[in-house]
Amino acid sequence: MTREEKSQVIQDLTAQLADTNTIYLADISGLDAITTSNLRRACFKAGVRLAVVKNTLLEKAMEASDKEFGELPEVLKGNTSLMIAEASNAPAKVIKEFRKKSDKPLLKGAYVEEAVYVGDDQLDALVNIKSREELIGDIITLLQSPAKNVVSALQSGGSKLSGILKTLSEK
Repeated sequence: MTREEKSQVIQDLTAQLADTNTIYLADISGLDAITTSNLRRACFKAGVRLAVVKNTLLEKAMEASDKEFGELPEVLKGNTSLMIAEASNAPAKVIKEFRKKSDKPLLKGAYVEEAVYVGDDQLDALVNIKSREELIGDIITLLQSPAKNVVSALQSGGSKLSGILKTLSEK
């Protein structure tokens, strides 16, 4: 790879890092071709982009980025796959689901909404992070709850009132 190609890759990686708030680093070494293909297919279905990157180029892209990646450059050893998604918990769900069949991929670290997670033991915490859509749904549910109570109280009161009027009219 020439210097121009490397600088182009660094620029592309820097642009990708700047465009997203969800970045996962995983180790998929040791997976055979069929298993790797299945992982890529699972990532595609979940809306996760999976790419194998060179550690040195990714580290330089992290340095060139305006984001603070904390300890993530330190985990760039061995084979590294970059997982980028819109939903903050999508890559973690893919990894957890895929590990039911295989012992890989291993989570090296993640950058989610300015928070840095390092180590495979953080996978459960990352799976439980709610996505933006889930949070909006929860807020809407909370806002609708009092309105539903008022509407049901008015409806039940109306049926009681009509029952009383009907009883009085019959007398």
